[in-house]
Amino acid sequence: SPSTSRQQNQPQGHYGLTSPISLAPPSDKDHIHTQKLIEAMKPFGVFEDQEELYHRTTVLGKLNNFVREWISELAESKNLPPSITEQVGGKIFTFGSYRLGVHTKGSSDIDALCVAPSHVERSDFFQSFFEKLKNQEEVRNLRAIEDAYVPVIKFEFDGIEIDLVFAKLSLPTVSDDLDLRDDSCLKSLDIRCIRSLNGSRVTDEILRLVPNLENFRLTLRAVKLWAKRRGVYSNIMGFLGGVSWAMLVARICQLYPNALASTLVNKFFLIFSKWDWPKPVLLKRLEESFLNLPVWDPRVNPSDRYHVMPIITPAYPQQNSTYNVSVSTRAVMVEEFQRGLEVTDEILKGKSDWSKLFEPLNFFQKYKHYIVLTASAFTEEHHLNWIGLVESKIRVLVGNLERNEFITIAHVQPQSFPGNEVLYKQSGYVSMWFLGLVFKKAESAVKTNVDLTHGIQSFTDTVYRQASALNILKEGMKIEATYVKRKQLHYFLPAGTLQKRKKQRVSDISQNNSGLQCKRSSLGESCSDGSKDRDSRTPSNSSSLNKISKLDISTAEAERLFLISWPNSKSQVSPTEMEATVALRTSGPPIGCTIPGYNTVCQLRTCFVQGQHKLSGTLITDPKSASPKQHYSPTSK
Repeated sequence: SPSTSRQQNQPQGHYGLTSPISLAPPSDKDHIHTQKLIEAMKPFGVFEDQEELYHRTTVLGKLNNFVREWISELAESKNLPPSITEQVGGKIFTFGSYRLGVHTKGSSDIDALCVAPSHVERSDFFQSFFEKLKNQEEVRNLRAIEDAYVPVIKFEFDGIEIDLVFAKLSLPTVSDDLDLRDDSCLKSLDIRCIRSLNGSRVTDEILRLVPNLENFRLTLRAVKLWAKRRGVYSNIMGFLGGVSWAMLVARICQLYPNALASTLVNKFFLIFSKWDWPKPVLLKRLEESFLNLPVWDPRVNPSDRYHVMPIITPAYPQQNSTYNVSVSTRAVMVEEFQRGLEVTDEILKGKSDWSKLFEPLNFFQKYKHYIVLTASAFTEEHHLNWIGLVESKIRVLVGNLERNEFITIAHVQPQSFPGNEVLYKQSGYVSMWFLGLVFKKAESAVKTNVDLTHGIQSFTDTVYRQASALNILKEGMKIEATYVKRKQLHYFLPAGTLQKRKKQRVSDISQNNSGLQCKRSSLGESCSDGSKDRDSRTPSNSSSLNKISKLDISTAEAERLFLISWPNSKSQVSPTEMEATVALRTSGPPIGCTIPGYNTVCQLRTCFVQGQHKLSGTLITDPKSASPKQHYSPTSK
């Protein structure tokens, strides 16, 4: 376990890195369990076929030659000597799941890095290289995100999605045998180039530090599939992304270097269900460098002390890959680790099979209270930009909610859902996210107000101001948040999504593969698992609908856009069953945000009038229209 006596004698600052816990060779039973694990994963399409692998390799070869050609042309245009122009080089490096060797079937995206010599500027990459790509027949869906944390050009090259980042080295040429693991390649680079290089350097270091690549890759495939099925795979939402899951699996492989995948998966849940967070997970000791770049170290950096689930990258400069994790998302993951341990223990004892591990989380049966977050825009292009920004900030809302003294858990479902027909007609392209809430039990029967106004208003203000600063705020872009109970979710979701399913059939699995493998960028696309579902919804119940839509709200209450009241001592409802006194929120940007052509902020629920909130509608105006027949996906229209 992570707190064995072997760690107590480690020098302070090494965070308890241990020698292997077990060196025992695998048994015949381990081989049988591993084969059964492989068979259980096959229906989910986690294994890539040779034809796909060959196609991706071919595309990367073409892209590498394309980059070298561009860099050579750029050298000529800048009048570099012919002796240098002929040897400037340039190279494409891959990282992420493709480089780790855990690419899945049908997932065609590749994370790549363009490394260029010193005469190539970042502006050249986003201008002349972008224009060169635009003129290629094989290139589709080309777009640049230059102001992202890690600037990127996204495109499809011969059907393969590429996320290409850029870094220039302080070298006149880039040779084919360049080793990016050498710290000297970081010398004299700006922070954006260092961030770009970090993806490749971290991936290569992980591969170097694991004792058995085959066992590591199979285990990582299983853990990633489990994480996606259980709704805890999303760095942007405050859970863990691919590199973090890879590092956790790599640490288990170090502790059990001879174990097969079936044992490693079980040990993964054993170790991390009992891990003493926020003690960090490291693959090697923190090292210093002559470059003096900032690294993760809570002894030096006060901000690092607030990280609740640190997983530290092994390549210099070492950073925490999980700074987005909050108290709530960590609690959700630890609960899933504990469930994973119970299930795998049963499997290894022969009391269950591996398919049980990959049963999906029934999020909509898990909680009694939910917040529905809706983002909408008039056009598809505006909607893609808008939901990318909203999605990147949802973890801010989670943090705001969990700081409320009456909330113990604010659990966001990473999957987004398309809006129904009514929302589509009212607001255009719509995406919805759902947050489950757990409230603290009332210590007395005295009525208590739980006011969520500040947390939600702070979140929406943050999104609108960020959109205004990035100049993407357009007419019709709105955010709305609504409090509902579990029994009211059928007004937003189809019956098939809400049904409690003990097992997902193999026939349903293939339909959800695209959702399992989707990726999101901070200002890019959003995808939804099962978003193409067009089942009819349960007909609305007008009497229960009135509890949501017809609220008696005074002027004073209107200032509290989101207020939940605990029942008094005379109520027959249990203290944990809270009633919504106000379930309205703003649908327009805060004062000071300008939208081209946007003259009216007020549209659905609330409007801004000289800095004040004014009620302008109800949650659902027409009970008969609350049971739409179809979903409308922004990408399917």
